[in-house]
Amino acid sequence: MKRLWILVAAALMAIACAPRTSVSSPDGSIVIDFSLMDGVPQYAVSVGGVQLMEPSALGLVAEESDLSSGFELVSAKVSSHSEVWHQPWGENKSIADKHRQLLVGLRNREGVLLVLVFRAFDDGIGFRYEYSVPSDTLRILDELTEFRFASDAVSWSIPGDFNSYEHLYRKMPLSELRDANTPLTMRWPDGLHASVHEAALYDYPEMVLRKVEGTAFRAVLAPMRQQQRRRGLEDDTLSLKAVVPGTFVSPWRTVQIARSAVGLVNSSLILNLNEPCAIGDVSWIRPMKYIGVWWGMHLGIQSWGGDEYHGATTSEALRYIDFAAANNIDGVLFEGWNDAWRGSDALPDFDFTRAAPDFDVERVAAYAREKGVALITHNETGGHYLRFEDQLERSMAWAEELGIPAVKTGYAGGGLHPGVPRHSQTGVRHFQKVVETAASHHMMVDAHEAIKPTGIRRTWPNFMTRECVRGMEYNGWSAGNPASHEALLPYTRILGGPVDYTPGVFDIEYKSIAGMKQVRSWGQPGPECRVNTTLAHQIADWVVLYSPMQMACDLLCNYEGHPAFQFFRDWTPDCDESVALQGEVGEYISMARRAGDRWFYAVITDETGRELAEPLAFLSPGVQYEAVIYADGPAADWQTAPYEYEIIHKTVTSADTLSVHLAPGGGQAIIFTPS
Repeated sequence: MKRLWILVAAALMAIACAPRTSVSSPDGSIVIDFSLMDGVPQYAVSVGGVQLMEPSALGLVAEESDLSSGFELVSAKVSSHSEVWHQPWGENKSIADKHRQLLVGLRNREGVLLVLVFRAFDDGIGFRYEYSVPSDTLRILDELTEFRFASDAVSWSIPGDFNSYEHLYRKMPLSELRDANTPLTMRWPDGLHASVHEAALYDYPEMVLRKVEGTAFRAVLAPMRQQQRRRGLEDDTLSLKAVVPGTFVSPWRTVQIARSAVGLVNSSLILNLNEPCAIGDVSWIRPMKYIGVWWGMHLGIQSWGGDEYHGATTSEALRYIDFAAANNIDGVLFEGWNDAWRGSDALPDFDFTRAAPDFDVERVAAYAREKGVALITHNETGGHYLRFEDQLERSMAWAEELGIPAVKTGYAGGGLHPGVPRHSQTGVRHFQKVVETAASHHMMVDAHEAIKPTGIRRTWPNFMTRECVRGMEYNGWSAGNPASHEALLPYTRILGGPVDYTPGVFDIEYKSIAGMKQVRSWGQPGPECRVNTTLAHQIADWVVLYSPMQMACDLLCNYEGHPAFQFFRDWTPDCDESVALQGEVGEYISMARRAGDRWFYAVITDETGRELAEPLAFLSPGVQYEAVIYADGPAADWQTAPYEYEIIHKTVTSADTLSVHLAPGGGQAIIFTPS
């Protein structure tokens, strides 16, 4: 017993002597505690005096140096920061950045210098590594960053797949979760919400999370080469993840924290952890709404090229441009215009400036300029990124000369390149090279099959939007996405940044293609294929699923003469401010976005019908507004009556509260215009 007390006393003395410091958020509610335990750096987080994260290890593993142990404290400094910065587009044009920062300087016996930077905001925390080692190069084999949550929670996530984000979300106790990509969103019994993600991902592989034990997780980095198993988390241990200079800065590891689900949506933490805009003149960067020949390919009635069913022909292009000009639509995307990409078949001699024989690109570009419509070119690599990089400068210069202001990129296939995972350091470098080259030619980028957004749109605002999600196309050739999937995205995927979900299907059950020949070889709409929401929900998606390049994806025949399409004509994705009003993760969400003096409101729900009371306090006080409401009809139901909708006109003020009826799988969208 005496020996036991001696051991306990020694342990307590070691803890008491361990260097320790902390930093709190500006409002004092969130506290980050740093400590050294036997030379290993670690951190802990509390919220409102309650432990959120227990002491969690920090560090990296490299071939050349010990980056994780043997450290001693050299310095610690706390500072405060407060500013309001502005962006050319976004959910909010003006963003407040108010945080307190702790810089911890460490050194170990190998001469490794490490500065750990912790920032505490009122809406969460961020931290990163700043290393300096004696060698010129570091070969990173592993990351030891831990997230040890103190108690169990409900979690929502997709698997930790290094090649694709196109999965349905899983809801499960955090203690049962094996691995997850980020954002990983959680809710505790007391209503606290948190989401783990990363910010400012440059020249480094993406991070996913793997379970250590209980509710503790560790960062796992995408490997530079594809492992045998698709996700391969165990197989990735100590394989090469990154090659970096001897002095380098890691991405931020982030935890957004809020007392409500919509508090996460209203957080600007990810953007605030990125550097200011690196582009001087941004006047050419403009949000837009667009249409295009895309949905027909996924419905199987058109092809990407090489046959009589080709969708992107000159005649179709002119028709789409005319429709855009007549309906207040900014741009047109012509997926499949390029002779290099033919769906499942790709020509061996990719040329990203060569049009298909039936697409007169010069004539189409000239006609678009005449009509005041922007063209969006499409460069599909077919999973061969090196071909694209070889022609990148030439293809961007070619598009600039034709007056094309935006490009959609694609990487369909098993990876970025045979044997190279999309989300590896190679992938991150590639996408950054694309966006920087595009910026030099005044081109905006919409990237599909890309790296998840981590806020670099603040620094490179021409990186407008990304897919990185299981999107609308799954409704065209599978059982599709449930309404709850779309109700989840604002609380999960979109926390990282805008999403090109390509919403807006009006022909919910594909009646307009009945009897048409199916020309696609890789799958056709079966009896289970349809959109699993109501029409009003599809309209509301344009507001809720934020993208500064927002698509109305359906066939033109389903929009022509449709009264409800007036919403898209009037909608603008160029917002000045946005606020999430109420909702619960995966159940429902209501959003309000202001553009000029008009407000756009939308709400979507999962498969459960709801009656909401929505205060209109977001409207300007003392102003009378005309509200045009696009609502589910009384009998609407996503399964039995998806097309039932009504358009209602009301006069309201900020003092009013609206009664909002939502059908199962339904939604509602409103335009408020000052009288």
